[in-house]
Amino acid sequence: MSDSNSNSVASKLSPTARYTLMRLGIFAGCFLALWGLVYLRVLPRGLGDSNLLWVLVLAVIISAPLSFVLLRKQRDAMSAQIAVKVDRAKSRLDSNRSQEDGAA
Repeated sequence: MSDSNSNSVASKLSPTARYTLMRLGIFAGCFLALWGLVYLRVLPRGLGDSNLLWVLVLAVIISAPLSFVLLRKQRDAMSAQIAVKVDRAKSRLDSNRSQEDGAA
């Protein structure tokens, strides 16, 4: 896929979908990096069969602050999108209430 095509696909995604996909990408990157470190025995393997759980928990712990710092713009865009939808829903609710009051 060319660079212009990938930019047009990214611009078509909603801010919420973009943030979610980027957050999942950061988690997947952390998981793969940690799995590699465990495989190379840089990090301990965990206890018994808990290796996968150990790597998952550690990936969540590491990816959360990374996402918080790296995805600030995407989070702001997502919250702006949600705020617009909430305002729209509030205005529809208010207009429905005023129609009900006028009918009574």
